[in-house]
Amino acid sequence: MASATQLVAAFNACFLSSFNTCLIGGAQEPLYVPAEPNDSAKIFFRLDYASSALHEVSHWCIAGDKRRLLEDYGYWYESDTRDLQTQAKFEQVEVRPQAVECVLHWAAGLPFRVSVDNLSMPDYNAEHFENAVMTQVGKYVVSGLPVRAETFSAYLLAQRFPDLEFSEFLKQRYEDYCR
Repeated sequence: MASATQLVAAFNACFLSSFNTCLIGGAQEPLYVPAEPNDSAKIFFRLDYASSALHEVSHWCIAGDKRRLLEDYGYWYESDTRDLQTQAKFEQVEVRPQAVECVLHWAAGLPFRVSVDNLSMPDYNAEHFENAVMTQVGKYVVSGLPVRAETFSAYLLAQRFPDLEFSEFLKQRYEDYCR
């Protein structure tokens, strides 16, 4: 299983020179800061949490060129006191990044669980959201991941299993999940 330190090294090996972007742990709150002249873009994740790193990387893997020019990709963030209607909007936006995050977790040898990111609803049943995320994972298995997500996933997997083909791993891991 990959540690946060290993994920930082892997991300920076994959993307620092090609995308001028680095991954940095130890932050109190996650944040994406676009590149400045003579400085790289930065993806900050919480403390030393590997899952936080992979979650933030998943957003970066999906963000297009224009979004990567904006702090936090220009997305809104509503605190964890969302009502049910706002929670539904949050989940709709989070399906794709959390599906990428799931694949990144699997490739890194880490367990994955969806995050509804809302402490004000401790008894909230997220089964429908988990199903939507896993349906999207299935779509990625069939049609392929976004390019940066596939690059990073394959790199993480190769760190653990150098001879294992990523697409075969992903297909098998998804089939195992569905059983």
